[in-house]
Amino acid sequence: MKTARIYLETTLFNYYFDVDRDAHLDTISLFAECAKQRFEPYTSIYVIDELEDAPRGMREKMIELVDRYNIAVLPTSEEAENLARRYLAEGALPRGSLTDASHIACATVNGLDMIVSLNFRHIVRERTAKLTSAVNALCGYGVVEIYSPMEVIDDEETRYHLGRDSRDATQD
Repeated sequence: MKTARIYLETTLFNYYFDVDRDAHLDTISLFAECAKQRFEPYTSIYVIDELEDAPRGMREKMIELVDRYNIAVLPTSEEAENLARRYLAEGALPRGSLTDASHIACATVNGLDMIVSLNFRHIVRERTAKLTSAVNALCGYGVVEIYSPMEVIDDEETRYHLGRDSRDATQD
């Protein structure tokens, strides 16, 4: 079975350390699954740039997760920047959310399977998933699924989404 290549968006790095947030334990579980190589984790320079704006102590802890979990950092590219701007122009995301659009575009142009995020305002939304998929199809790209950690990790049955309608029920 193919290992899903996932993009870890900025909010996950925040929730990893925020024990008071509902999705904290699911976020920890997701990172643990990456360590077990159930997922191939990626992030981007867009995430690193956002993490650089965090307070110093927290910034260092969040950035350290990249090394601890062997998360590949994808660079920016003109191709991703153009696609992000296209998402905004087509109304897939609000005009003021270029960084959020850049996360999706970076995952798309790098052929990743899914984006995992806790940004329910702009990214983890059915409308965003549908419209970015439509733009991707128009531009010759594949679909990148968009999920929250809760949708990817199923602790009770140890199942992992590889698509909206399919599950890999294999166990170690």
